[in-house]
Amino acid sequence: MVPGRNGARRSSGPILDHFVKRITVLLAEDHMMVREGLRALLEAEGDIEVVGEAETGRHAVELAQRLRPDVVVMDLAMPLLNGLEATRQIRKRVPGARVLILSAHSDDAYVERAQALGAAGYLLKQTSAQILARAVREVHEGHVCFSPSIARRLRHRHAEPSGRAVLLKKRAAELSSREAEVLQLIAEGHANKQIAAELDISVKTVEKHRQHLMEKLRIHDTAGLTRYAIAAGIIESRVRVRILS
Repeated sequence: MVPGRNGARRSSGPILDHFVKRITVLLAEDHMMVREGLRALLEAEGDIEVVGEAETGRHAVELAQRLRPDVVVMDLAMPLLNGLEATRQIRKRVPGARVLILSAHSDDAYVERAQALGAAGYLLKQTSAQILARAVREVHEGHVCFSPSIARRLRHRHAEPSGRAVLLKKRAAELSSREAEVLQLIAEGHANKQIAAELDISVKTVEKHRQHLMEKLRIHDTAGLTRYAIAAGIIESRVRVRILS
């Protein structure tokens, strides 16, 4: 494999390519070393080809639209656009692509929301290379997969999840795709002009989205929106943010 432009990768053309229809995969992960490790693990399988790599959720959506991969391996903690919202947009714009979440978060609320937004599977990052490769094949075939620990927990869980964090995540799921994008960018510390440039919309439109978010969430300042985004899992608390109120 050799690098292509804009994060895409292309085959160097081994004879095997003429006989085997490989499963094409897009990797969405913001850490380069992790992406390199995942690529090496998957391509060692022989029947899987990594055709693109994205380090932000927005880039993942763009590459998915351009490359039309069979499977997208998606991290949740992605800058500019989190993995859950990227999943929603990819499923809407590239319905043929199956999204497999690969995350350090094992919280049931994340799993349920990922499913609700169209993810075909959810694996933990402690997963072995063999399970990851098998999951890629399974979701490509139309099946749904979970890490063994998540599958056991979901199978034996009888009561509905409760608690403030779960409620916040459910409310976040009710936001429109554009509202979720604007909220994440606000929480990451971007000013209105920066958000407008990133989303290719006017500053006035950003201000309207900000106002709608505050009304819908009953929050009255930027600091409150940021705290909400962290509590709802839209961004991680480790993300550096500037809170100006």
